[in-house]
Amino acid sequence: MKAHYLVFLGLLPLVACAIEPGPSSPQQAETEQWLTLQVNGQAASPTPQTGSPAEREQALQRWLDSNKHPIPEFFEQGADGASSGGARR
Repeated sequence: MKAHYLVFLGLLPLVACAIEPGPSSPQQAETEQWLTLQVNGQAASPTPQTGSPAEREQALQRWLDSNKHPIPEFFEQGADGASSGGARR
């Protein structure tokens, strides 16, 4: 019985080598291509994108205001897909 386990453990690296690397679908291949473009910066814009101080202030204020509303305990969803936003019935 122990010999079976030893044979299995000996063949385990061969099974791992049989798995082919690479994308498993065309969608995954396309996603990997986009991620590669982002990492390499090949499709980067030559024009740097900056925000004005007023834009940065507005973005910060929106983020701060988002903390004013409590997070509901749960969300209920009707048959039409609309959410009640945690309102209790």
